[in-house]
Amino acid sequence: MNVVIYTRNGCHLCEDAEALLKAQGLTPTLVDVDADEALRERFNECVPVVEFDGKIRFRGRVDPVLLKRLLR
Repeated sequence: MNVVIYTRNGCHLCEDAEALLKAQGLTPTLVDVDADEALRERFNECVPVVEFDGKIRFRGRVDPVLLKRLLR
């Protein structure tokens, strides 16, 4: 499973999302939205954005219950 977190420096919600994913045994790829103007425009107000295999599953917060359901 390919997992991507669109994030930015200093984002505590992004750090929480990464920790939750790692606790489930996942190794997410981190992408800084501020390093790419198109990503910043697309995700500026809703980081973290978590994508599983190309499909966005979470914006803002990762719900641990929904995450567990998704991984089943």
